Amino acid sequence: MDVTYLLILLLAGAFVTYFSGDKAAPKVALFFALASLGVSIGLLNMHNAGQDINFICQWISKPNISFALNADGLSLAMILLTTALTPIIIFSGFGNQFKSGKSIYALILFMSFAMVGTFLAADGLLYYIFWEIALIPIYFIALIWGNGDAEARKKAVVKFFIYTFAGSLFMLTAFVYLYQKAGSLLIDDLYKLDLTADEQLWIFAAFFLAYAIKIPIIPFHTWQATVYQKAPTVGTMLLSGIMLKMGLYSVIRWQLPIAPFAAKEYKDVLIGLGIAGVIYGSIVALKQKDLKKLLAYSSLAHVGLIAAGAYALNFDGLNGAVLQMIAHGFVVVGLFFAAEIIYRRFDTRTISDMGGIRVQAPKFTSMFMILVLASVALPSTFNFVGEFTVLYSLSHVNVIYAVLGGTTIILGAYYMLKMFQNVMLGDVKAKRTPFTDVRLNETITMVAIIAVLFFFGMYPKPITDLIAPSIETIVSQINR
Repeated sequence: MDVTYLLILLLAGAFVTYFSGDKAAPKVALFFALASLGVSIGLLNMHNAGQDINFICQWISKPNISFALNADGLSLAMILLTTALTPIIIFSGFGNQFKSGKSIYALILFMSFAMVGTFLAADGLLYYIFWEIALIPIYFIALIWGNGDAEARKKAVVKFFIYTFAGSLFMLTAFVYLYQKAGSLLIDDLYKLDLTADEQLWIFAAFFLAYAIKIPIIPFHTWQATVYQKAPTVGTMLLSGIMLKMGLYSVIRWQLPIAPFAAKEYKDVLIGLGIAGVIYGSIVALKQKDLKKLLAYSSLAHVGLIAAGAYALNFDGLNGAVLQMIAHGFVVVGLFFAAEIIYRRFDTRTISDMGGIRVQAPKFTSMFMILVLASVALPSTFNFVGEFTVLYSLSHVNVIYAVLGGTTIILGAYYMLKMFQNVMLGDVKAKRTPFTDVRLNETITMVAIIAVLFFFGMYPKPITDLIAPSIETIVSQINR
């Protein structure tokens, strides 16, 4: 099996979905999404069997650009995250009636194609193209199918587009400079460059602007909460569950190995920014009245800790960051889907308008509670494995970092449980529409997410074994 089959399948799926018509589009999109997951599992089996599943061919002769795809353990972990969440996100949308459904489902598959390409790309220009292409579908998804006032939505989405596009231009400039030094943009050639301290500093800074905006890391986060709120829930899931992982993955794959001196020189500052995001996101989440915005700031806090782990520059930090990236992807998609279920019943996202759901929907209440506990890293859940590993890595850098980073557990437990109490418990509001318990498609979606969180929370070995060789290679490159 050729690794390019996965990209071809997702791209073909986007086109077939669009031309299948509004009525058939959801099922067609789900079929292609599940097929892509099957291909990803096939690639994983080939990798575990020791087969070479990389792909490279000359693409452009002048400049010397290759169409190079690298499917190592780290790439495969992110591809499996993408192709596992894509069908879940598509299936979660079955309860919505989208205008021009063929378009939004085609865009979801096209965005999955671009994100998989980003995780696979082993040539700088090819990587940059996939990175930028991923911005196009989410722009239209948020703009056309988003929530609230059209002008406010347009303003938020345009700000997001300009922010991320501007940051990417700095990264492109860095690649142009690196090409002049190496005569190639193949990642292996870039790893071999012997850059001066000043060169590494500027390359690192250029990459950082692109990644800090995408992740986001404060103070580059100002687009995030509003776009998460304004986007339709399927769009918010794509952004929080997968797209922000492009930035975190790129830090590990591209930024740290190419400019390790700069990473070491400013390690304390970078970890500090990540931990600042943990504390800031948690405090702001406490004050939110809109459920989606609260979850958006909760996500900001969690990715701040992931970034801090990555910038710890040790094996445990990078390993924990990848584990937490995957865990966060599933739990945040589950939480935003729970918020969407509530919105479908109550037609509001204002927390003060909710309450009394537990007595009407015990099944939904139980599943929502599990997702909340997973979010605050309850032992036996996947998030606990990732957060513990990251905090352990930070303790090797400075125990103060681990203590401050650990506030994400304390603050997260406080605002998430307070949110659960206000949303789910209490008396049923007068004149409020009765809350029907979860339907079959909603149950399947939430159970699938919960099953992943518990399985890998109890047995993370398959993922750690998959990513360990790639992480060891990157650590050795950082310490060269």
